[in-house]
Amino acid sequence: MGETDTRSESDERGERAEWRRDRPADSAGALRILLIEDNPGDARLIQEMVRDTEELTQRVNLVDSSSETPDVVRETRLEDGLETLAAEPTDVVLLDLNLPDSSGLETLETVCEADDDTPIVVLTGLRDQEIGVQAIQRGAQDFLVKDEVTSELLVRTIHHAIERARQERERLRQREQLEALNRLNRIGHDITHAVITTETRAELEQRVCDRLTESDAYRFAWVGSVNPGNDRVVPKAAAGVEDGYLDEIVVTTDEDDETGQGPSGTAIRTREVQVANETWSDPEFDPWSDPAYERGYRSSAAIPIVHEDLVYGVLNIYSSSARAFTAPETTILSRIGDIIAHAITAIERRDALVSDAVIELEFRIEEMAEELVRLSAQESCRIEFEQLIRGDETLLAYGSAHDVSEEMFRETVDETNGISDVRVLGAHRNAFEFELVAPAAASLFETIATHGGRVRSATIDDGEFRFVVELPQGRDTRQMIELIKEQHSEITYLAQRTTERNDPGGSGTTSVLEKELTEKQRAAIETAYFAGYFDWPRESTGEEIAERLGISPATFNQHLRTAERKFFDSVFGE
Repeated sequence: MGETDTRSESDERGERAEWRRDRPADSAGALRILLIEDNPGDARLIQEMVRDTEELTQRVNLVDSSSETPDVVRETRLEDGLETLAAEPTDVVLLDLNLPDSSGLETLETVCEADDDTPIVVLTGLRDQEIGVQAIQRGAQDFLVKDEVTSELLVRTIHHAIERARQERERLRQREQLEALNRLNRIGHDITHAVITTETRAELEQRVCDRLTESDAYRFAWVGSVNPGNDRVVPKAAAGVEDGYLDEIVVTTDEDDETGQGPSGTAIRTREVQVANETWSDPEFDPWSDPAYERGYRSSAAIPIVHEDLVYGVLNIYSSSARAFTAPETTILSRIGDIIAHAITAIERRDALVSDAVIELEFRIEEMAEELVRLSAQESCRIEFEQLIRGDETLLAYGSAHDVSEEMFRETVDETNGISDVRVLGAHRNAFEFELVAPAAASLFETIATHGGRVRSATIDDGEFRFVVELPQGRDTRQMIELIKEQHSEITYLAQRTTERNDPGGSGTTSVLEKELTEKQRAAIETAYFAGYFDWPRESTGEEIAERLGISPATFNQHLRTAERKFFDSVFGE
């Protein structure tokens, strides 16, 4: 895309103001003085006074300890002076009111209209205090009578003019910051209200973008999320002046690629607000600086939308002002990101309660139970894990083995790293049921459960070990994929699908298991069921199950009795 000139005169003046605002603290360059004076003698005298003193530079620019000689640019006509003022950043203007192309206070008014940020010291040949007072009333910082000018007076006047202008800019900056904070607080209040009244995540994200841009406080806003299985940030909602910006850029979370090193990708990775000021010069904003600048974006903020360990996406806001996002604003924006994340969590939890749909993520895992994997390939057998129960430090796996003998299965299990014990619970034609104790897999499946998922099933078949993780509808599948891969580097993500919830016991059963029982009570009743404790004759005794769970028989009995009572209360109670 070719460059387009979208900068208005107010934009350019704002950028010059930003330069002057920070230059005394940031730059060690020479002091720049614009002298607009048509009288050669008066001009020469002032130039000599300025160049012969080191005090002026020392006073104005404390960073510049080298006392570099001030740079004095002289123009004889007002028109030429205005062109120089517009073309080059200037620290102070020394202005003669009577010029070949302008005279009187109109000269001052013209300069003030062209640039109301640069301090102006009026030069006059008239011994009339009234002219000086009127000049100050109309925008000048001070005035000097040419016949009375001395080096000391000139230095003091220029210094005071620059200092007063700096203080005025600082007061203006503070006032603008206060207005911005008040405006942002109002926006935050409106977004909080939108959270209460919206029904869907898509509606919420769109209303957030609309509210941020509706009052011209910000030029553009969009919300993006990361697709499961890759690192591409995909726009979900947007408002404001976009003009094809989102079609032109590519944003990812890949820290090794330039597309992931900008504010959005960094915000998602670090979970902290990222600010890019002065988009035309900020290296962190590449390769988006040119497209952003062409559309009038001068600064941006990327706010991660995160609730606990769930990363829902990122909110991006763009301003037409350079350095629009100060530390106080960043704090409020961070709170807005938290509000949005909490709202999305509430919406998804509500939807999960009323919907039977769940998300299934399928994975293949290498370098786990490798001996059993080889057995499945060599003997064409299938091993299915139907229930995984977490103990304190181990994982109890209940399942069935098909088309393989018990003896060969036991021998292979004994050779398998990560499995400490096995019991055969019942035999059928061409299959038998078993219980495995697998300490090595405990951390992986605990991570899955801790982040809201559960292992729906696991199968070793045809030389592959695959497992399926079930998540409620709307959960952050990408984060679950990343968490699982972090736990085991040899895991491959295969597929995602949406299915109906499989709850043969009815919603009341699920409610009791998930809401009423503690983790230990649930482990006790599930282990008892799958270990055959309720069968007749019993496949496992209470002592055996307690040993598997690492607790005493009395504690197991207490957990089991409490879980049974809660379950029966849900069935027979009101």
